[in-house]
Amino acid sequence: METFISKKLRLDWKIAILTIVSTLLLMLDYYHDPLFQWARIFPKWNATGIPIKVLDRTVLYFIIPMLIIIFIFRQKPGEFGFGLGDWKAGIALTIGGIIIMSPILWVVGRGDPAMRAYYQPMVSGLPWSTILDLFGWEFLFRGWLLFGYAQKFGPEAIWLQAVPFALAHLGKPEVETLSTIFGGFAFGWIAWRTKSFIYPLLIHWFVASFIIIVAARYLG
Repeated sequence: METFISKKLRLDWKIAILTIVSTLLLMLDYYHDPLFQWARIFPKWNATGIPIKVLDRTVLYFIIPMLIIIFIFRQKPGEFGFGLGDWKAGIALTIGGIIIMSPILWVVGRGDPAMRAYYQPMVSGLPWSTILDLFGWEFLFRGWLLFGYAQKFGPEAIWLQAVPFALAHLGKPEVETLSTIFGGFAFGWIAWRTKSFIYPLLIHWFVASFIIIVAARYLG
């Protein structure tokens, strides 16, 4: 009788690349702060004033996955949510998400000392610092992983991308981290519905910027 061990193991090479590369990129981001030491050594190369960590995440979470999509997967960026997609639904969902999240963020930002302490120092550079930081972050989860996994697993990819998204929040305030498995699913569903990572990016941009502003206002 054929045993489990003797069965041929057939793995999808694209799924392997998606999983391994995304995991390594998250680990590099965590352990190396920053990767781009040259921007600190030669300040004139970074005359824009963009935080060095943003440069890291743009390369790690956007440029590297995009290069793999184009040159290794031989696919179009649009197949991974890079585009406007269903912009009418996207605008409606973005506005709806902002309306729903605003009072929740207001209460949490005012009431949780850990949130205030964590986010208050980030007020400098708003609003551009948050969208530049989140652009690559959102593409990694709601573009690269969501639509990459969806090609194999269909809508189950919405949950699959939410797991590493939640784990990547470890070290942030507890109330935020505990919510991210559900928030990651919601962002994933919006990207799935609109076929674009842009609308979760816009909502995430608002969430991050608004919580920073509230935290700064009510610190102490």
